[in-house]
Amino acid sequence: MEEINYLLIIVSAVAAIASPGPATLAIAGASMNHGRYFGLYLAAGVLTGSLFWSTSAAFGLAAILHGNAWLFEVLRYCGAFYLLYLALKSLRSAFNASTLHLPKMQVTSVKGTYFHGLLIHLTNPKPVLFFGSLFSIGVPATANPSELLSVILVVGLVSSLVFFGYAFLFSHERVRQIYLKSKAIFESVFALFFGVASIKLLVSKAGG
Repeated sequence: MEEINYLLIIVSAVAAIASPGPATLAIAGASMNHGRYFGLYLAAGVLTGSLFWSTSAAFGLAAILHGNAWLFEVLRYCGAFYLLYLALKSLRSAFNASTLHLPKMQVTSVKGTYFHGLLIHLTNPKPVLFFGSLFSIGVPATANPSELLSVILVVGLVSSLVFFGYAFLFSHERVRQIYLKSKAIFESVFALFFGVASIKLLVSKAGG
C-alpha cells in the first residue's frame, strides 16, 4: 500500500462510528430525555474524545511502524479481523429483539454533559482498537504528518456528522420509533460495511 485508502477509511469509519454503542446510545438518550441542546453538548464531548484517540493512533502508530515493518503487517491483519468481528457482531444484533434500550443520564449542566460525553469515549476501549486498526490498514507506513492530519480531518468530519446527527435525529420521537422498527435493517447495513472493508483489505493484500 503506497497511498492512503480514503474510501476504505470512510466506509470503515461510518460503519464503526454510526453503529450503536456507549457513545451513540448516550447521545440518543440525552437528546430524547433532555432535548437536543444537551444532546449536542454530549456529542461535542464524544467528538473531542474521538479526536484525541484518532490523533494518538495516527502519530503513535506511525512512529512505531516506520521502524518495524513486521509489526505493520501484523496490525494490518489484526485490523482486518477486528473489522470482521464487528461485522459478525452487527449481524448477530440484527437478529436479536428489536428493542433498543437507551441509557438515561443525570443532567445538571451543559458543562457536565460535555465532560460526560468526553469520559464515555476516553474510557471506552472500542475507539482505541478501531482507530489503531483504521490507521494500520488504510494508511501506509510512509505517510507524512500532513497526510496523517488529512486522515484525522476526514475521520473527524465523519464523526461530527454521525454524533451531531444522532443528537438532531433522536430529539424527534418519530425518528426513534422508525429506528426501533427498522433495527434489523440498520444492523445488517453496518454488518455489510464492516464485512466489505475487511474482505477488501484481505483480498488486496493477498493479490499484492
